[in-house]
Amino acid sequence: MKRRFSSVANCTVVACAAMLSAATAGSAPAAAEFAKVGTIGGQFLKIGVGARAAGMGGAFVAVADDASAIYWNPAGVARLSDNVVNVNHTAWLADISFTQASYVFGLSFLPGRFALNTRSLYMDREPIRTVFRPEGEGKSFDAGDVAFGITYARSFTDKFSTGVSINYLQSTLYTYSANAYTFDFGTLYDTGYRSLRIGMAIQNIGSEMKFLDGSVKMPTVFRVGMSMRLYESGNNLLLTSGEFSHPPDNTERASWGMEYGFKEFFFARGGYQFKYDLESYSAGLGFKIATSLNSEGRIDYGYTDMGELDGAHRLSIDFRF
Repeated sequence: MKRRFSSVANCTVVACAAMLSAATAGSAPAAAEFAKVGTIGGQFLKIGVGARAAGMGGAFVAVADDASAIYWNPAGVARLSDNVVNVNHTAWLADISFTQASYVFGLSFLPGRFALNTRSLYMDREPIRTVFRPEGEGKSFDAGDVAFGITYARSFTDKFSTGVSINYLQSTLYTYSANAYTFDFGTLYDTGYRSLRIGMAIQNIGSEMKFLDGSVKMPTVFRVGMSMRLYESGNNLLLTSGEFSHPPDNTERASWGMEYGFKEFFFARGGYQFKYDLESYSAGLGFKIATSLNSEGRIDYGYTDMGELDGAHRLSIDFRF
């Protein structure tokens, strides 16, 4: 059985390496012709969660070692031995806000780890304007999206873990609303070669969302990546990660990021996102503080450049106990 699992794992490593090589070599010219921009709904599901991951350019599918793994790769939840409460807030474009909260925990009578999460994209209420009343007619409206999810993840060996999430989504605009269900699936594999780790995830597989007389598909995204500790000595640690992703409504993309840690207290991050419509370079900082003998808190900040538009600012607070 062990030999069979080893053979499967080795094949997985080779396959992932081949896909990453193909991605970095560049997309085929035909891909640009079939980008399908604007044909998929649930776009808020593609907004990255967590200041730490954002600071590393979103190259996090093969890192996935904090509570934001719920979004990037649910298999990473299996590696979290502590209970975790995590809150993330993003100042998004056009005065739109994006907030996510999660709780990671275990049950003594069941193997593996569980997580609950909610995320919401929202805006301030705006007056309803017409041609004849451009200043408003005394009424207002708002629009937004919300999702609730549950995650289960388990390590089958000390090197291989998997995870799955089930999500309920709702989108609203004024008095109209629509809903859908999706699920995410991911795997993490420690190759045994130094600290090389491979991660894969498929996000947002599910039902269509019907709004008024039309329906739209969810943005199913495939991610595959690798991470490795390039340098580890004394109080210093340097982590790097690369990722390839394929959204259904755009061309293939790639992300790269690095994180430097000093004494498990101070962290500095940087990254770059290739072939994205707006996002390019990113950076971030983080601090970890012990709050007691058995608990610790962490605060992270991440900035992502958005080209001609204002950059996105993210703040994350993490408490482990």
